[in-house]
Amino acid sequence: MLLHDHLGITVANFVSSSAGMVFSFVVNGLFTFKADKLTLRHAALFVATTGLVMWVAQPLLIHGWLWVLEQGPEVTLGGLGVDDVRIWGAKLASIACCLVLNFAAYRFVVWPVEHRGETAEPAAS
Repeated sequence: MLLHDHLGITVANFVSSSAGMVFSFVVNGLFTFKADKLTLRHAALFVATTGLVMWVAQPLLIHGWLWVLEQGPEVTLGGLGVDDVRIWGAKLASIACCLVLNFAAYRFVVWPVEHRGETAEPAAS
């Protein structure tokens, strides 16, 4: 909201989402996945996988969940009508799915586990 008045909604949204992605990149890389250092390769893979999930998978999941919820019973919740409940349900379900997709992409693509010559301990007889 601070930037909206000065930059307009589109630019303000771009600035805030970019700041969020930079924060996510640094925190995920250094703390969640314990990278020794963050590289341009990591950054490019992070942007590509995050973009793929955010701009391709999430819209498809929202539409898929909406279709699933339209097949079920009509439910209202408090002051929310049937359509609102379905939209919120589809969005929440797709966010949960995207959380898993992003984690998997980060773990297996951006910061894959590297086995550095480690050998398993011999089994005791």
